[in-house]
Amino acid sequence: MNQHPDYLLNKITGPADVKQLTLEEMEQLATEIRQLVVEKDAAIGGHVGPNLGVAEATIAYHYVFNSPVDKIVWDISHQAYGHKMLTGRAQAFLDPDQYQTVTGYTNPQESPHDYYAIGHTGTSVALAIGMAKARDMQGRKENILAFIGDGSMSGGLAFEAFNNAAKLHSNLIIVVNDNQMSIDENQGGLYISLAELRATNGQTPNNPFIAMGLDYKYVADGNDLAAIDHQMAFHWHGPFDVATGTSTGAANVEKYADLARQTVAEQIDAGLPVLALNAAIPGAFGLKDFQAKYPGNYDDVGIAEQFSITYATGLAQNGVRPIVFENSTFLQRAYDQLVHDMALNNQPVVLYISNGTITSGSKTHQGGFDIPYLSNIPNVEYLAPTNAEELQAMLKWALQQTDRPVAIRQPGQAVVHGVATQTDYSKIKYAVDAGEKVAILALGGFYELGRAVQTLLTDQLGFKPTLINPLSATTLDEATLTALRTNHTVVVTLEDGEVNGGWGQKVASFYGPTSMRVKNYGAAREFNDSVPMVELKQRYHLTPELIVNDIATLLKD
Repeated sequence: MNQHPDYLLNKITGPADVKQLTLEEMEQLATEIRQLVVEKDAAIGGHVGPNLGVAEATIAYHYVFNSPVDKIVWDISHQAYGHKMLTGRAQAFLDPDQYQTVTGYTNPQESPHDYYAIGHTGTSVALAIGMAKARDMQGRKENILAFIGDGSMSGGLAFEAFNNAAKLHSNLIIVVNDNQMSIDENQGGLYISLAELRATNGQTPNNPFIAMGLDYKYVADGNDLAAIDHQMAFHWHGPFDVATGTSTGAANVEKYADLARQTVAEQIDAGLPVLALNAAIPGAFGLKDFQAKYPGNYDDVGIAEQFSITYATGLAQNGVRPIVFENSTFLQRAYDQLVHDMALNNQPVVLYISNGTITSGSKTHQGGFDIPYLSNIPNVEYLAPTNAEELQAMLKWALQQTDRPVAIRQPGQAVVHGVATQTDYSKIKYAVDAGEKVAILALGGFYELGRAVQTLLTDQLGFKPTLINPLSATTLDEATLTALRTNHTVVVTLEDGEVNGGWGQKVASFYGPTSMRVKNYGAAREFNDSVPMVELKQRYHLTPELIVNDIATLLKD
């Protein structure tokens, strides 16, 4: 049910309606947009601050320009809630029953006013340049505009795009939303120049935009919003109480990242020269408290994943033990550096990777691609702990060894406690709970799923299958795999990520010349866009019941 039938927004069916508004009505509309952002994000979670800060700018764009003929590319597009409200999707914000009918980012499948499904930073200017060049080549005249926040400009792609924008020599508008904030505080020398522009009302000769050959206009007060407290926490926020801002989700839940920080701190306290790095998302790992306690052992490089890897390679080569905290979906940006700088030079960089899991959220932030893209790089050992104790043991070993790059995949499930079967991971020896006929190899966070399959299969088929903790997504314990052939006919692999190119297919390839039957479980090669996890588990057969049914069929064939 529409919670605000009296709102002016109910009369806005598209940008043409915005053009009919008075200034007073536009101010009222901005207030409504901000209220609806807070209400929806409080109910289901979402990006709060980015959308509150651009309400007036969004209205101004649709008042001045003619969308979708004129085109705006929102950087990251996490600030496009107001844009969606003004382009025919208002009910997805007015009616709580329709909250899930639109995604949290722009989406061409939703509206002709959206041009890309994007959710990573720094892409808008490059995309807009491509659109403008295509327009010019075809003799059209529409306006092309990129809207980019100052925080996004710490990424390499943004620098490359600004450098190329001046070559266009035609109509391209770039709006830099200089709100002095990324997800966390901005990092780097660029922000000294932006501060000078603000301090001099855009008149300082130290102007990086003019230096790159662009025309420049400074607007001191882009939206006249009151300052918003807790900017980092409310960049993206889970469900919360509107009146207090207090989270309504579970509190004080133990997290794997907490245990990782504890282990890193222990190594620093023991005298190891460790430097923890992160690319603008300290909150995802709880690193702000770590920074406060160990300021000399922490560095936030801004939204610059590429730099973080090459920087860490230089640190490792010269005697420091770097640990880079990265999100699986953002680490993709640094693939060349992972291959050419870190792995090719075989430097002992440690990567701690979160969100390496099959994802039910936006297709722009899929976390299940990291095993295929990391596990096939030479020299890299990608470890997959199954419990808290194993994670800490792997991390301690990784920080102390100096032979190779080591990545550690944080389980995507709730913290499980158990034991670490080994402390030295220079040689991978699978942990085996021996059984017969069927071997279940359950990697990392999917070990508990494997345990449930083992229990259910024992109950339903009358024999105990073998359950194996493989420890690594890269190195096969060939001795154990060979030994399984003596009293097993079926091997099942479970991995929390894409099957194609993943770890399970390595196991299947090992058994290729033999009579062993291998069934791989994980995600399909596809982008999922806000598909509920319950549905994904059915689609991929990732429930104990479906897996046991499949195994029973294999045993009958």
